[in-house]
Amino acid sequence: MEYNYTTLPDDTPVIRELDLDQVAPGSVQRYWLHLVTDGMGLPVFVPVIVAKGKGPGPVVGLTAAVHGNELNGIPVVQRLFRELDAEQLRGTVVGVPVVNLPSLLRKKRRFIDGTDLNHIMPGKADGNVSQVYAYRIVNWIVRKFDYLVDLHTASFGRVNSYYIRADMEDDTARRMALLQNAQIIVHNPPLDGTLRGAADALGIHAITLEVGNPNTFQKGHIRTSLTGIFNLLTDLEMIDDTVEEPEAPAVICDDSFWLYTDTGGILTVQPKVTERVESGQEVAALRNIFGDLIKRYESPEAGIVIGKSVSPINQTGGRILHLGLPRA
Repeated sequence: MEYNYTTLPDDTPVIRELDLDQVAPGSVQRYWLHLVTDGMGLPVFVPVIVAKGKGPGPVVGLTAAVHGNELNGIPVVQRLFRELDAEQLRGTVVGVPVVNLPSLLRKKRRFIDGTDLNHIMPGKADGNVSQVYAYRIVNWIVRKFDYLVDLHTASFGRVNSYYIRADMEDDTARRMALLQNAQIIVHNPPLDGTLRGAADALGIHAITLEVGNPNTFQKGHIRTSLTGIFNLLTDLEMIDDTVEEPEAPAVICDDSFWLYTDTGGILTVQPKVTERVESGQEVAALRNIFGDLIKRYESPEAGIVIGKSVSPINQTGGRILHLGLPRA
């Protein structure tokens, strides 16, 4: 038996697919999208918010919490829709404050079958548990967008700067990235398996916002990313406003990579995020359980720290820091 809800107790309508033509111009509408059914045969609802302007314009989509421990994007989406005036809006803004609802409720990063959703996009219509979930997110929601801003954070045991992943050789993606007032922008063409890559394959202009740290709300990063999204809407002429310039220009990196340990122990990473390091500079020290120094790690190149490990217990092959290579 499949449940046939039309509304939930909060009177929010239940839908099976996002149909933007059904949203009245000049209004903001909230939905529960019945995406899949759980092991008890009960529906799993994903929240969707739509602001549809009275004038014509593009569809800008925002997705957050593709990983269940990435919380900073949730209040960004919430605040955006509190502040948007649909009467004055041109075009449509769609927000999905939580993509990976089952993992959010479990306070886990990965999906319920242990899969990273951001490695299997666009999923499969007739695939396994995670593949079907990913397929429906892409095809029932994201496919409707012209532009996508996908909000993420660092993972467990790590911290991030506020940085952007974008294909800086694509003029539209580059402009989207520069409008975000981020600390760092990493040139990163869309990758297979990511939501950004799936969107790009559909002809949707997309960037990824890495908004700080997991499992927390960081007010500064939330405010800054919200400003960046309003900058984008302004630049697209969807709202009448002025673009807010950053206090300092973003550091643009042509590439980035992680440094890893080659043995286990208790790790201390010395530089802070956004700190510049020189080639050969010591960046971490590893000690055994007795406190004896095992090894020191040096930066192989000059660069900027995008993110780093803050988890002291580090096994062989553990992450040390994410090094960006700034454009000359």
